Amino acid sequence: MLRTLLLGLLLVPTVTLAAPVAEELYQSNCVACHGENRLGAMAPALLPESLARLKKTEAVDVISNGRVATQMPGFKDKLSAEQIGQLAGWIYQPAAQTPAWGEAEIRTSQIAFDKTGFQDKPVFNADPMNIFLVVEAGDHHISVLDGDKLEVIHRFPTRFALHGGPKFTEEGRYVFWASRDGWITKYDLWNLKPVAEIRAGLNTRNVAVSSDGKTVMVANYLPHTLVALNADDLSLIKVIPVIGQNGKSSRVSAVYDARPRGSFIAALKDIPEAWEIVYDEAKGGPVYRGLVHDWQYGEGNPERGALPVRIIPLDDILDDFFFDPDYKFIIGASRNAQKGQVVNLAIRRKVGEVDLPGLPHLGSGITWEYQGHTVMATPNLKEALVSVIDMKTWQTVKEIKTLGPGFFLRSHENTPYAWVDVFSGPNRDAMQVIDKRTLELSATLRPEPGKASTHVEFDRYGKYALVSLWEMDGALIIYDAATLKEIKRLPMKKPVGKYNVWNKTRLSSGTSH
Repeated sequence: MLRTLLLGLLLVPTVTLAAPVAEELYQSNCVACHGENRLGAMAPALLPESLARLKKTEAVDVISNGRVATQMPGFKDKLSAEQIGQLAGWIYQPAAQTPAWGEAEIRTSQIAFDKTGFQDKPVFNADPMNIFLVVEAGDHHISVLDGDKLEVIHRFPTRFALHGGPKFTEEGRYVFWASRDGWITKYDLWNLKPVAEIRAGLNTRNVAVSSDGKTVMVANYLPHTLVALNADDLSLIKVIPVIGQNGKSSRVSAVYDARPRGSFIAALKDIPEAWEIVYDEAKGGPVYRGLVHDWQYGEGNPERGALPVRIIPLDDILDDFFFDPDYKFIIGASRNAQKGQVVNLAIRRKVGEVDLPGLPHLGSGITWEYQGHTVMATPNLKEALVSVIDMKTWQTVKEIKTLGPGFFLRSHENTPYAWVDVFSGPNRDAMQVIDKRTLELSATLRPEPGKASTHVEFDRYGKYALVSLWEMDGALIIYDAATLKEIKRLPMKKPVGKYNVWNKTRLSSGTSH
């Protein structure tokens, strides 16, 4: 049996010889859940772009034994090891034809849920602005947490593999999120029920919501598009093909709302440009039509305008970026560069550089006041340090050494501490606490020795720090933010991000926006 399994694995790289057989296996066993052309249905898409984070050996295991907490069954009793190896290899091959997902497909996918009986006030007794959404990746659920009582008040299933943080409307009633497969969900947090869904892409990075609560912008890897949706019902406003001034198309690695500018800012993965998509020209100033592509001025939605695009030429590709507190600059970095770019949004060009070794996780950057200056800090995905940068001079104030590369850095205006995890390496169980007044490590916590802990978020008052025990049988661990003492644990299935309504809508300097 082992020899047969190894043979199946060896066949993975040479799957082209077995493609017809593998395709037949797919049609017989997989198409009902994963859809025609591997685009996904009730189960996720099986395309190379969608499987980038799953090793082929792991795919073999999933096909053989199924996936815990999903409807994915195991096929080891139905298919031979060789057949499983062929099937696993085939799904990593590009589709025979580039999958299309344009206006027609998006419009057809729209789902409206029954809103009978919805109330215009919360159906729960908790403070609606101190609610957390906790994403549980282990079984694809979200828990709704009362931030005062620190109790779960509701739990519901989501689409497979949410990606990017949920985004709330200003009053905190509605929240939007995306799955990796491109499904966008609008959820009524006051009524604890979904409102609408639509599939805006095949491989999606994240969503942003305009400050006026009217437009949702979706960033896609596949296809290479930005998709604008009506926030009321998620109906399609416009598909914007992402093609640079050099004629090359690009994946979109991130899109965020620049509230004071009345625009969205998008980072492009494959071309050295950032894009500003304007939804309120009264805030951001007129758009000079000569600086944008003509095809981006279609009719669009008359109520939302044409969503024109300002092109921001860059020296290097921008994988992700960070806003300064006034939204005048973006600080960005690429995966291969040692220097970060400081870009002035008003004049649309690079004006400085910052030292950011390794791979900074700017999407997790935060700011605070240090010795009379505003500084930003970001963890590093490759090196064991947190970089602290003066936001006036763009000089490095300090590199704080940690026990390993970190993914999330969080704080709050009402606490002197910033918390950073150790996301990889032998110290993944560590959570390190930095004193923002001295830029020194103040404490190292190990919530559960030997088990990964990650992603801190604070309640709206900065009184509690919530840590994820990132295990299938994990927990939400709640600390007193002043004493660093554990208060309680709530069992959860591989909790990832926690998102507080107040901190997100009021743009707390201690969390990502």
